Amino acid sequence: MSTQPPSTARQLSAPGSSVADRAGAAGPTVSVGLVVAICLVAANLRTTLTGVGALLPEIEHGSGLTSSWGGLLSTLPLLTFAATSPLVARASHRWGSARLLVAALGVLAVGTVVRSLPSVICLFAGTVILSAAIAFGNVLLPALIRRTVPAHRIQGVSALYVTVMGLMAAVSSGVSAPLAHSVPGSWRTALAWGVAFTVAAFLAWLPRMRGDKPRAATGGTHSPVPWRSRVAWQVTLFMGLQSLAFYTAVAWLPSILIDRGASSTAAGWTLFYYQVVSLAASSLLPLLTRGRHDQRWIAAGASALVAAGFTVLVAAPALSVPACTLLGLGGGACLVLALTFQSQRAGSSGEAAALAGMAQSIGYLVAAAGPLLLGILHDTTHSWTLPLTVLAVLGVATAVAGHGAGQDRHIGGPAR
Repeated sequence: MSTQPPSTARQLSAPGSSVADRAGAAGPTVSVGLVVAICLVAANLRTTLTGVGALLPEIEHGSGLTSSWGGLLSTLPLLTFAATSPLVARASHRWGSARLLVAALGVLAVGTVVRSLPSVICLFAGTVILSAAIAFGNVLLPALIRRTVPAHRIQGVSALYVTVMGLMAAVSSGVSAPLAHSVPGSWRTALAWGVAFTVAAFLAWLPRMRGDKPRAATGGTHSPVPWRSRVAWQVTLFMGLQSLAFYTAVAWLPSILIDRGASSTAAGWTLFYYQVVSLAASSLLPLLTRGRHDQRWIAAGASALVAAGFTVLVAAPALSVPACTLLGLGGGACLVLALTFQSQRAGSSGEAAALAGMAQSIGYLVAAAGPLLLGILHDTTHSWTLPLTVLAVLGVATAVAGHGAGQDRHIGGPAR
């Protein structure tokens, strides 16, 4: 009788899995070096983006940008993610995942420096360059985890890298403004402080290029984007809708609380509390899902918490802390699940890259529409009631998509 865990045995027999995939899946442990390398990449996936919100007033004042242009600067990364993500799977097949990741980290460092140069053109051009590099990292990381991490540890490693990603996002939001007031170059220097983590990740992955042969050179077939897979669309919709809820909350929650009587300081601390709860949920989720291959009800339940949080903001505006607790618990769990599904629902690392590209290109396009939609609804109704009601309804839709995405099956394969 086989002593392999059931999930690993199924992975070994998955159609289309490569020898490298099977070797990685069969490994009994995950090396500390690999986990550190993954976490260093994760540290770069939001750090250069989240600090912009805290610095936006100073950026607008120092560069002469209007609020509309400042809004475009904040939305540009999501639009770049949507445009770039579909290109990653084919490039990975041709050049190799680790090689492509190292190149993306190099481009990220260049884009971060370009963005901080004293020019409005460089500000926008650098934002596009670094956002495209981050999009490659967003797609490549689930594929690399799928190839190098045992199946029963995928969710734990995914939760760890999401926690690191969220922690660095919160740190960047907190230190960017004080840094701008204490270093030469003001906000331009503050925009570039995260390049230190980019260089560290680049150096950590550089030695891992040696054994990374392009699948095209070894005769491996390119995995097409699974447009016809129902599971792939459920994963994609779950990714998009949970991203919409997160980016909309980050963009508008302080304004909602201020309009309802809170001070700007209190609103800022409430947003910080929301992010802390989200981090805690991301870290604790593996304890709830350990040994569970079917995660339909966990995904649906986490989405329902998000819907409940928005409902509380509508029905009882004074209960902002309980509402943010619900939003954080549900949102943190949904993010881990959304990224984990991009690895778990694929039969090979090639399929994982294709699925991640699909989920993140469409997902971030949906997410980019969220803050804009909420702003239009608020301007039209002069109230937050309808916008928050729409978000609560979308939370229910997220639960439906999560229920389908959480089923224990591969894209194109039968339920297991």
